[in-house]
Amino acid sequence: MTMTDPIADMLTRIRNAQRANHKVVQMPSSKFKLELAKILKKEGYINDVVQHKKGFLITLEVVLKKNGENYAISKIQRISKPGQRKYVNKSEIKKVLGGYGISIISTSQGIMTNIQARDKGLGGEVVLEVC
Repeated sequence: MTMTDPIADMLTRIRNAQRANHKVVQMPSSKFKLELAKILKKEGYINDVVQHKKGFLITLEVVLKKNGENYAISKIQRISKPGQRKYVNKSEIKKVLGGYGISIISTSQGIMTNIQARDKGLGGEVVLEVC
């Protein structure tokens, strides 16, 4: 059986790892997942992301971040799904949780946060929201 939504799988692995109180979560790697993880690291939601190559198999290792007893990611949600894509233009980009969270948008100039997309005047596909 093939996976229909690898991004949703990535988010589910992160949520499950947090519920099980793990520090690290591993998943199959792709360029898109690596870019998403880099943004999460830059925005302070995870500690680190490392790509491991073993032969032809490439995995992504995400080190989760804790603030005291709680994880930095309190909610991570897929917005645009394979069966129902969600696109916004530059004027429709909204703040997440009153500016406390971010959304990640896939634009013509690459993957970026809602704040970066608004500053550059770009719209695109809203991939996920994190807070």
